[in-house]
Amino acid sequence: MSDVLGNVSRETMDRLRAFENIVLKWTPKINLISRQDRDVVWSRHILDSLQIYDVGPKPFSHWLDIGAGGGFPGVVVAIVCEETNPFGRITLIESDARKAAFLRAALRESGVRATVLNDRIENVPPQGADVVSARALADLTSLLEFAEPHLAAGATCVFAKGAKWRTELSEAKCKWSFDHTVATSNLDPNAAILSIRELSRA
Repeated sequence: MSDVLGNVSRETMDRLRAFENIVLKWTPKINLISRQDRDVVWSRHILDSLQIYDVGPKPFSHWLDIGAGGGFPGVVVAIVCEETNPFGRITLIESDARKAAFLRAALRESGVRATVLNDRIENVPPQGADVVSARALADLTSLLEFAEPHLAAGATCVFAKGAKWRTELSEAKCKWSFDHTVATSNLDPNAAILSIRELSRA
């Protein structure tokens, strides 16, 4: 269970549950999640997104979620931050126009603020974010390539990774220099959330 859930209001919980319903409503149209995940949106996707938020530094000025897709973790972060970090700016990058439309609708229906950029990550002007997140987007080496142009000085990357995270970490260190910490997922003992700082090319 995410630590943040013990510290949020009923209104935030209601928004998270509303977002769960929005995902289920849109999924038949644009395949936001897999068919087998439709019964586990909360436990597999929303709680995992809350873990990413828990691990990320707080307070923050600008949180950037790349490859935002179904809104995990970007929309979840926006919902929680409406209460816990109301002055933080949140930006979601998504190249698929239909998913970008979903993200805007989800934010609007949830009553929270964030900017959605419908473009490829590499085409977006530098964002100067102090947190960059991603979930189920690419291998770690590629994620660092995507994130690096958008990082402010002292920024942190927060990436959810699966069972191969150790291999990806070793491979990334061949091209990149960075400090990192590892938080074991509360939902899957083989998965981890990587926090990466002081990123530079090796």
